[in-house]
Amino acid sequence: MSMASEQNPLIVFTPSGKRGRFPAGTPVLQAARSLGVDIDSVCGGRAICGRCQINIGEGEFAKHGITSSATHVNGVTQVEERYDRIRGLPAGRRLSCQTKIEGDLVVDVPPESQVHKQVVRKEADTRVIALDPATTLYYIEVEEPDMHKPSSDLERVYIALKEQWGIDHLSTDLNVLADLQKVLRKGEWKITCAVFSRNAGGGNKLAAIWPGFHDKLFGLAVDVGSTTVAMHLTNLSTGEVAASGGLMNPQIRFGEDLMSRVSYVMMNPGGEAEMTGAIREALQQLAESVATQAGISVTDILEVVLVGNPVMHHLFLGIDPVELGGAPFALADGMALTFPAREMGFKLNAGASAYILPCIAGHVGADAAAVALSEAPHESDEIMLCVDVGTNAEIILGSKQRLLACSSPTGPAFEGAQISCGQRAAPGAIERIRINPETLEPRYKVIGSDKWSDEDGFEDEIKATGVTGICGSGIIEAIAEMYLAGIINQDGLMDGTFAARSPRIEQYKRTFNYIIRQPADESNQPLIRVTQNDVRAIQMAKAALYAGVRLLMDKLEINEPRKIRLAGAFGSHIDMKYAMILGLIPDCDLARVQSAGNAAGTGARIALLNKAARDEVEHVVRRIEKIETAVEPMFQQHFVEAMAIPHKTANFVNLKKVQELPPIKTIAAADDEGGSRRRRRG
Repeated sequence: MSMASEQNPLIVFTPSGKRGRFPAGTPVLQAARSLGVDIDSVCGGRAICGRCQINIGEGEFAKHGITSSATHVNGVTQVEERYDRIRGLPAGRRLSCQTKIEGDLVVDVPPESQVHKQVVRKEADTRVIALDPATTLYYIEVEEPDMHKPSSDLERVYIALKEQWGIDHLSTDLNVLADLQKVLRKGEWKITCAVFSRNAGGGNKLAAIWPGFHDKLFGLAVDVGSTTVAMHLTNLSTGEVAASGGLMNPQIRFGEDLMSRVSYVMMNPGGEAEMTGAIREALQQLAESVATQAGISVTDILEVVLVGNPVMHHLFLGIDPVELGGAPFALADGMALTFPAREMGFKLNAGASAYILPCIAGHVGADAAAVALSEAPHESDEIMLCVDVGTNAEIILGSKQRLLACSSPTGPAFEGAQISCGQRAAPGAIERIRINPETLEPRYKVIGSDKWSDEDGFEDEIKATGVTGICGSGIIEAIAEMYLAGIINQDGLMDGTFAARSPRIEQYKRTFNYIIRQPADESNQPLIRVTQNDVRAIQMAKAALYAGVRLLMDKLEINEPRKIRLAGAFGSHIDMKYAMILGLIPDCDLARVQSAGNAAGTGARIALLNKAARDEVEHVVRRIEKIETAVEPMFQQHFVEAMAIPHKTANFVNLKKVQELPPIKTIAAADDEGGSRRRRRG
C-alpha cells in the first residue's frame, strides 16, 4: 500500500468487522460495496429508497484502533433533509449514499439496513434465515434514445441494469415489453425493475417495471390444505408478514377427505376441472383479501410459493389426481416447479412467478417437504419426529443420518369433522376441558374468552358467540379427560354404570353419551356432548397416526424418538400431554415435545424469502426414504394395538412420570350406536 493510501481515512463497518482505507470524499455506500458490506439499496445511491441508513460511531474504539466522530463525515445534505421531511429519519441516522468519508470512522449497519436481513423463522425456534428472495427491486436511470446511437428501449434498460447493478443474462416476457415504452416515458427514463433470478438454468428475468421509484414488493406463501387454505402476504424487502388469511377449502363440497375427492373425479368426468376451478378461485379471492388488509395492490405481488398434499398439489396445478387414488399412487410430477403464476389463474402482477415445493411421494406431499424445511430434521443429531396433522397425517422421522417418511389416513376428525358436536376452531368452540374425577363435572374454555366456564363472568363473555361446538383440541382433551376420570376405559368404551353417579352420563340407544354443556331452556344454543361414535372416530384417527409412526420407528429400530414436533393448525392448539395420554403420539420426554405451528406454511414462507432454501428442500426430498403404509404387513397390527388408550402394548414410561394413568378396566357393552354385540375387553 502506498504512503498516500495509508494516509487515507480508515473505515470499519460493524457488525461485519470489514475495514478499508478510502480517499476523503468517498461515499460510505460506495466504500461498503467495495468491501462487500451488506447495505441495502433499491435506488442505487440516489437517496430515494432510504434503505441504506447507518449510524456513525462516536468516541474512541480501542478494539479497532480508531477514534470516530460525526465530524469525520460531511454535514447532513439537502437531499437527506428532504427525505427526513417526507419519510422521516431516526435521530442520528444518516443515509450512507449521502454521507462522505472525511476522517476515520466506525459505521454501524443496523439490521433493517442489511440486504440479507436475518429473519427469525418463528418464536419457538432460534434458527434464522437470510432474506434473499428470488425477486428483487432495482431503480435505474435509462439513457434516452438517440438518433446517432440506434438501440431499442429494452436494450438500454438491460445496459442500465448491467452498468448500475451488475445484472446481466437478462430476458423478459411480452407483458413487460408491451408496457415498456409508456413506463419509460412516464417515469422520464427513471424506472424501477423487478428482476427474478431463476433457480435452475441460470439467468435473470425482467419480471415487472414501474415508472419512477417503486418500493412495494410482496409475495404469497400458501398452504393448500384439504380442509383449510392458509395464506401469508409477506414483504419481500423486510421478511415481515404484512397480512394473513384463511378459508375453508371449497373442494369440501366434493368430499371431506382426499380419496372421496378422487372418487368424485372417477365418477364424474371433468370433475377435476371443477375442483381446480374452485380452489383457484378461492386462492385469488384470498390473495385479494390479504392485499386489501395490507393496503397494497395485487400488482405489487411478484412471487407465490405453494405447498399442499399430493392430491391438492395436482388439483391446484390442474392435473387429474385419479392415479393417486390407487396403487402404485403415481405422481404426475413430484419435482419442484417454477412457472408464471398467471398459468395457475392468479391475477396478480402479470410477471409474478409461482414456485411449487417438491412432493416426497404419492401420499406425502409438498406440505411435508415444507415441514422438513421448517423443522430441519435433516440437520438434527438426534432422531426427530415431525407430524403434520391434517386430514392425511404426513410423518417424517429421522436425523442427519437417515430420514424416512410416510402418510396415514387419519380423516378429518381432528379438525372437528365427523364428530357429533364438532366444528372448526372458531369463536364459540370448546378448546380446553377438564373433568372432575369425583363429580364428573366439566369445566371448559371457549375460543374467544380467557375465562374457564366455572369462573365469574364467563357467561357474559361468551354472549356474543355462545358455545357452539367442540374443536379438534377440545375433543382430544375431552376424550383424554373422560379416560382419566374412568368414564371410558382403555378400549374407549363408555361405562354406563357412571350414569348412576351423574346425569352427565346419558343413555343413547345401546350406548352412552357424556354431556359437556346443557343449555338453558330459553337458549337457542346446542347441547354439547361426546358420543360413543365420537370416541370411536378419534380412536380410529389416532390409531392410524400412531401406526404410521410405529412403522417408521421399526425401520429405524428405535422405541421412541428423542424430539417430537406437531405441525398443522391442530398441532398448534393441542396440549401435548393430552396428545400423549390419548396415544396420538409415541412416548417421549414431554419437555421435548413441541408444537411447530403451521410448519408447512412456515416452510413455504422460508422458500419465499430465500432462494437457496429452494435448493435445500429439493436436496432433502431426494434423500428421504418413502414408506408406503398400504403395502406394509405390520401396519394393520400396529393400528389394532394403537386403538387402545394410550396403547395396548407400549408402556409410555415418560408419560407415567408426569401423569398417573387409570388401572385397566373391563366393560361389557355394545360398542357402537345401534350395535347389538357385547364385547368383553381388557
